[in-house]
Amino acid sequence: METDVGARDLFTIPYVEAGVAMRAQLFRPAGAGPFRLALIAHGSAQSPAARAQADFPQFPALAAWLNRRGYAVLIAERPGHGRAGGPYREDQGPCLSPDYLGSARATAGAIAAALAFGLDLEGISNAPALVIGNSAGGWGALALAGDRARIGAIIGIAAGRGGRNLGRAENNCAPDRLVAAAGALGTGAGVPTLLLYAENDSYFAPALARELAAAYRGAGADAEFVLLPPIKGDGHALALAPEAVWAGALDAFLARNGL
Repeated sequence: METDVGARDLFTIPYVEAGVAMRAQLFRPAGAGPFRLALIAHGSAQSPAARAQADFPQFPALAAWLNRRGYAVLIAERPGHGRAGGPYREDQGPCLSPDYLGSARATAGAIAAALAFGLDLEGISNAPALVIGNSAGGWGALALAGDRARIGAIIGIAAGRGGRNLGRAENNCAPDRLVAAAGALGTGAGVPTLLLYAENDSYFAPALARELAAAYRGAGADAEFVLLPPIKGDGHALALAPEAVWAGALDAFLARNGL
């Protein structure tokens, strides 16, 4: 039952700014609707080969959990990933001087295009959506936290960029620049946000995760930070973990924000 998602619709979402289209899947709950929209934004990689070989992003436990709560779940594959290819707009740049803010905004552009498309679909409520971002997708989602008209809440799961440089655990590219960018993203961020990490995340260890959350909140963002115990494997795969790992934290956050 944990991974039983609803009926699946396939779409191609125009992303005019990038001159490409994004493949997308929508999982609808049972019933007639209208359903509130939840958008899940996938992670990324600096390696072109890794991006090209990536399968279409799937979050079966998370999507099924959202369906059971009455959300229709939209997952779109952003440009530069998977078989769809296209221009990769999210490049963070060289490790010594990465542009984490520009990368977040580029990711946010694709998420925003998918969000606008999803909210306009038949059977979808016009209520503000829930945006859940995994890793780089979570980092990009933070750049949309000023959009209170279309977004009711943001959940960043293992959100960030620049982790595991050269494939080494806890070896981040210019972490000070990442923290500074988190502060910049927090300016004007009025959408309630949950920043969720696991203790054994090899990309964003607890100390760095706390710094990112503190910088984001310190700039005035309405954000909560939750650090979960270690999970099986690498904690950076938190969004793919079984429901029992993260459901309590998500339930509590959504309840506090009336979602």
